[in-house]
Amino acid sequence: MTTLLILIIILALLFDFVNGFHDAANSIATVVSTRVLTPLQAVLMAGSANFIAYFIFELHVADTVAKTVHAEHINLMVILAGLIAATVWNLFTWWMGLPSSSSHTLIGGFAGAGIANAGTFNAISLDKIRVILLFIVLAPLIGMVISYFFSLGTMYLCRKLSPHEVDGAFRKLQVGSAAFFSLMHGGNDAQKVVGIIAAALIAQNQITDLKHIPNWVPFSCYVAIGLGTMMGGWRIVKTMGHKVTKLTPFEGFAAETGGAITLLVTGKLGIPVSTTHTITGSIIGTGMLRRVSAVRWGVTISLMWAWIFTIPISAMMGALFFYIGSHLG
Repeated sequence: MTTLLILIIILALLFDFVNGFHDAANSIATVVSTRVLTPLQAVLMAGSANFIAYFIFELHVADTVAKTVHAEHINLMVILAGLIAATVWNLFTWWMGLPSSSSHTLIGGFAGAGIANAGTFNAISLDKIRVILLFIVLAPLIGMVISYFFSLGTMYLCRKLSPHEVDGAFRKLQVGSAAFFSLMHGGNDAQKVVGIIAAALIAQNQITDLKHIPNWVPFSCYVAIGLGTMMGGWRIVKTMGHKVTKLTPFEGFAAETGGAITLLVTGKLGIPVSTTHTITGSIIGTGMLRRVSAVRWGVTISLMWAWIFTIPISAMMGALFFYIGSHLG
């Protein structure tokens, strides 16, 4: 391996680690805000579930990410620039407490650097980008609809129980739903970094395609995201768990289950959706069950602006870092 390739792999795993603590809120905000688990218990559970996903999921999402930019326009500088752009944006939004999408910043940075290298938008796979852009809208909507109707069905089944009995039952069940969502989070997000490392290895003729990727690559990615999640991301936990809507254990259970089902289906289809968008939509769905005004729409709209700008800003930064790296090189 060349020095630059080793640097890219290290930076990719660093991004994966940052992704973990940036997106820890997605997995644990609800279970912490309802005080079912302490923050320490929650991050240990979520980080462990992130890693366990390594033994369960096939690399469908990784394959999509690796092919976002056409192979003939990928070189190590493209990948390095994309990773730097994604890491910078992730750290900035974490510092600001904005739950932006780690998935979209990685894809945006990668695509922007690829376009800068080729000098044309034809460098990117428009079919894959269109699906990713479509699911910026669809993922939270699907999570919202699933959690809303899941909540309705669960409420009907529990209609004969007292509020105290419901609260006690769902405090136990929410631990399972949080672990389920964390498992889906690991299976979805770690694969995106697997795809980036695979693209780098293919560009250097280390492997021919994703099917021949060494086992240490996905293993390392799942370890990195799990450790990152265990570090937590408390600024974003506060936004997700308290500012969007006030949650009960029942609502937390419904939101996590709805979000996890959405991630499971999209992961099987190889669509790299945002876990951030998905869980936010799911939280909104449960909040709307009480009344539409239960959702703090001012906070939600500010989150949506962060979602809208993530890909274009990351793409511009990816292009900028590519130009800088090319001139320095």
